[in-house]
Amino acid sequence: MRVVVGTIVHHPADARIYHRQIRALLEAGHQVTYIAPAETENFSAERTGPQLQVIPVPRAVGRNRLGALRAARRELARHAVGADLLLVHDPELLLALPPRRKRPPTVWDVHAAAAAVHTAERLAERRLHLILAEQGYVPRFSQTHPVVPNTTYVPETAAPPDPAAQRVVYVGHLSPDRGVAEMVDVAALLRPHGIAVELIGPADAQARGMIEPAQAQGLLRWPGFVPNDLAMQKVDGAVAGLSLLQDEPNFRHSMPTKVVEYMARGVPVVTTPLPSAADLVTRYECGFVVPFGEPRAAADAVLQLAGDASLRAKMGSRGHEAARISLGWPADAQAFVAQLEAWAQRS
Repeated sequence: MRVVVGTIVHHPADARIYHRQIRALLEAGHQVTYIAPAETENFSAERTGPQLQVIPVPRAVGRNRLGALRAARRELARHAVGADLLLVHDPELLLALPPRRKRPPTVWDVHAAAAAVHTAERLAERRLHLILAEQGYVPRFSQTHPVVPNTTYVPETAAPPDPAAQRVVYVGHLSPDRGVAEMVDVAALLRPHGIAVELIGPADAQARGMIEPAQAQGLLRWPGFVPNDLAMQKVDGAVAGLSLLQDEPNFRHSMPTKVVEYMARGVPVVTTPLPSAADLVTRYECGFVVPFGEPRAAADAVLQLAGDASLRAKMGSRGHEAARISLGWPADAQAFVAQLEAWAQRS
């Protein structure tokens, strides 16, 4: 099967698109043509080879959105010829699809906020195959669509705590509603105790306005975007993984991928009480649930873990075991690939 995968919004090394879905297709023996902003971002396609072809297009950001859309339309039309399936990840690309008679079965992977794409969802549901990133997205649609969750790769054994480097980490997009102000405050509270805070991921303009001064003051480290496989190495050995998301409607029915990733790496979780995250942490006793908007409570949880090696090890171990049993991507990868194969065969 030859699959054309497209995005002009996401980083080309996006964890869901590149490190999970494209990897799963390649490991199943399929060919992938990947249309993505591969030259405008820090991207090293380590999986390039005869089975993977990367087609660079501009990224849709700022005033460059129209140019990116035109480039994507051109490349989608060119590579759809002879393809068995087309898989797009952005609502913007719904405007760039080739005519129905000139393209193979087409799939939209929905992993965006409902408010921004509600009209597009209603139209796409009638014309395309859909896969959903969250069980919480299901009520948004009138038809039934498969859910491909953001589970993760779980190592057989988790890295032990690193006693020489007391640090806490955050992995993911950085924005005010994802708790950037609270994490800056946590960094200030932990600094006198010699515990470093590292925020790993791209930041929007508002978040940068908070992060850059804090980094200049030495309160925290911010390397920016780091490919998922390398980001997970930075998680290994941390005192805790932070998920201080605010109480926003789009978060209430979603599972923050970062919580699953911390568990998979054997790192205790400190999370706000969003339902899915709090359920995992309390059910498996693998971290602390702290109130929204209270950085002192988050810092106290980190200090408790830093001061109790046994508690830290037990929570990390319980989280890793839970992830190994029920939150591993390989099982979901098989279902994902099988679904794409079935849709391609119906053409």
